[in-house]
Formats: sequence, C-alpha cells, structure tokens
Amino acid sequence: MNRRAARTDDNQKEIVAAFEMCGLSVALLHRAGEGFPDLVVGYGGLSGLVEVKDGNKPPSARKLTKKQVQFREEWRGDYTVIKDTDEAIAFAEYFRDRANRLMVGEKNA
Repeated sequence: MNRRAARTDDNQKEIVAAFEMCGLSVALLHRAGEGFPDLVVGYGGLSGLVEVKDGNKPPSARKLTKKQVQFREEWRGDYTVIKDTDEAIAFAEYFRDRANRLMVGEKNA
C-alpha cells in the first residue's frame, strides 16, 4: 500500500504552542490517517480532538476532506476545527473552564 506522507498545515506549530501555553497537553496525530484529526488536547481529565486548518488559506482550501467529514459525523466526543492561534486560545479557555467545572462537580459529589 502506497501512502503519501502526512502533511501538516503551516500554522500547526503555532496552534500547538498556543494550546501548550494555555496549559493543555497536546498529542500530534496527523499521521493516523483515515480522516482522524491532527491533534488531541487534554486538560483536567478531558480530551478533545482538534483538526487544524490554515486560516490564511481561502475557504475552499480549508474544507474538510470527505474522510474528515465522515469521521466528524461519526465521532461521539469533542471535535473542533481551529484555524489560528486566537481560536486556539479561545478554545483552550473554554476547554479549561469546562474541565474545572467538572472537577468542582466531582468534589461536591
């Protein structure tokens, strides 16, 4: 089977750095293939899948592939598409807040 090399979007390193700066752990998964997202992020016991698209490219070049669309439709967990570091920071803040609320709920249970 002849597979082409997995490519990353030009802004992936910046987005990973933004997530890490916000305290999230990041695993690179762009080589998994079959529509699997580029990253898994984690914080406070929560994990989320992240597909990176380059916000500097035209919308037609940022579209999800057919396999990515199928994966997203079938996935029953967190999945988001991030196009730039501002979106990464906003998502990290949301994700941390959600994890912190869940942790507080567990302490009160």
